[in-house]
Amino acid sequence: MARILTDIPDADIAALDARAGEQGRSRAALIREAVRLYLVQSNAGNDWIERYAGLWTDRGDIGDGVEYQRATREDRRPYKDL
Repeated sequence: MARILTDIPDADIAALDARAGEQGRSRAALIREAVRLYLVQSNAGNDWIERYAGLWTDRGDIGDGVEYQRATREDRRPYKDL
């Protein structure tokens, strides 16, 4: 593991120390986690499509989208009659 030197504003250090105290972790552990999360999120690209596809599949309060479209278009005249 390499060490780095970086400048962080005093207010951010105070907030970081408070959060570390709440969680019973070290400041360094929180910084390592933040860097890891940043790298994962910045490399995700379009991965969100795979993660969230089918998110509402199990929802019973949301009807079928195709049925909704058909119902809203039911009162329209067929294209051949235009």
